[in-house]
Amino acid sequence: MVQEASTREVYGQTLAQLGAEDPNIVVLDADLSRSTMTKFFAERFPERFFDCGIAEQNMMSIAAGLAASGKTVFASTFAVFATGRCFDQLRMSVAQPSLNVKVVGTHGGITVGEDGFSHHSIEDIALACSLPSFTVIVPADATEAAQVVRVAASINGPFYIRLSRPKTPLVYPSDYRFVLGKAAMMRQGSDATIIANGLMVAAALKAAERLQQDKISCRVLSMPTVKPLDEAAILQAAQETGAIVTAEEHLEHGGLGSRVAQVVVKGKPVPMSLVAIKNTYTKSGKPEQLLQKCGLTAEDIEAAVREVIRRK
Repeated sequence: MVQEASTREVYGQTLAQLGAEDPNIVVLDADLSRSTMTKFFAERFPERFFDCGIAEQNMMSIAAGLAASGKTVFASTFAVFATGRCFDQLRMSVAQPSLNVKVVGTHGGITVGEDGFSHHSIEDIALACSLPSFTVIVPADATEAAQVVRVAASINGPFYIRLSRPKTPLVYPSDYRFVLGKAAMMRQGSDATIIANGLMVAAALKAAERLQQDKISCRVLSMPTVKPLDEAAILQAAQETGAIVTAEEHLEHGGLGSRVAQVVVKGKPVPMSLVAIKNTYTKSGKPEQLLQKCGLTAEDIEAAVREVIRRK
């Protein structure tokens, strides 16, 4: 049985641990602490927790002010609000002065499900990556998410970390160590490479297993750091496997696939395919239904790999 855990829950637990280790950490939320799981920090350190109410833009401005005063600031809300509603504040108050604010958006992607497309954050990675001083990370599972939060706390500067709502499969071994800006080799392969992040890493591994039954050897790279990318790993994959498929729970414009394609076209052009949400918004539904409707399943990745191999 596949083990599962919630990235947002481990974020809250890790944040509370960090609060005990570093008294300089402060946490802000926008009336969603029970959902973002910052409640764990609030319960232990109420004097360093600030609920800003349903005023996300104001929260980001407060975060910038606290960071300018020397604090390490974690500001959390749903991903769709963190980037979309607050873009001007992130641009002017956080990115331009390159302040030490860690924006953690939970409920990312379409697996928010029944909340509907108003809450489906499918543009957030493109928005965050457009901000020059931001580091952008999409952990693949709870094991990685805990390490990502610790790394973000230890490095000065703005971060955007995207987490999911439901429990997702644990894909890393217990001895896995996250390294900022580096891809993780999940599976060796020689015929094509799948580069994925977030919950799509589990789907990529499943697709690779299915392809192996037909003697197709598929490399799988987990790419948690969307910015800065591990360009060396991408170019090595292009050189050694000759075909690349990217997989992400995001619009195909401006996300992981777009960024990988920029590296490939400049350094080692090979056939590519992007498994992502096309130029459309989604609907309300169960996460599994939405992933299938948007073409974000292991079967969709498998089909994309077969297609790029035909183009080699």
